[in-house]
Amino acid sequence: MFSMDFKILATVFASVFVAELGDKTQLATMLFASDKETSKLTVFLGASTALIVTSALGVVAGSLISQYVSEKTLNYIAGIGFIAIGVWTLVKA
Repeated sequence: MFSMDFKILATVFASVFVAELGDKTQLATMLFASDKETSKLTVFLGASTALIVTSALGVVAGSLISQYVSEKTLNYIAGIGFIAIGVWTLVKA
């Protein structure tokens, strides 16, 4: 049966919402929407569908990976990955 954990829902929503603000995806969406000839609804539907599909891929990949790798190990890998991205960003600045 389908169950909803609203605490997890709010956490995921907030995390993805903040992560998407001002990123290249949002900038590309704004660029498409700035065209006077382009339907804003079409841009919205295209961007929304893309985010839904990429999120679905993330859920499927996470579900598959978690069958073979422990949650603790995944947390370490994610943490190291974020630190590496941060260091790389600082070095490039």
